[in-house]
Amino acid sequence: MTVLLFAIESPTIIILVVAAIFLLFGGSKLPQLAKALGQSKKAFKDGLDDAERDNRQSRSKLDAVDDETLFEEARRRAQQVKTDEAKRIER
Repeated sequence: MTVLLFAIESPTIIILVVAAIFLLFGGSKLPQLAKALGQSKKAFKDGLDDAERDNRQSRSKLDAVDDETLFEEARRRAQQVKTDEAKRIER
């Protein structure tokens, strides 16, 4: 891996890679390729920002609820599950 990194730093290799890309895609396709790459990068960053914002919002909602409220809700749901299970067995 280290050898590859040193090889890429060589100006001759960089020129050859750019020439190969130019030959593969042609002069007219390179601006379109660069534009698509830029749009993809922007969309990826926007997605990361949205996920981070959603994560902060959900954390703030959980921080607003105290422990006793959470325990009470858990007890209520456990009782509901027991009641539903008992009704299912009776049938």
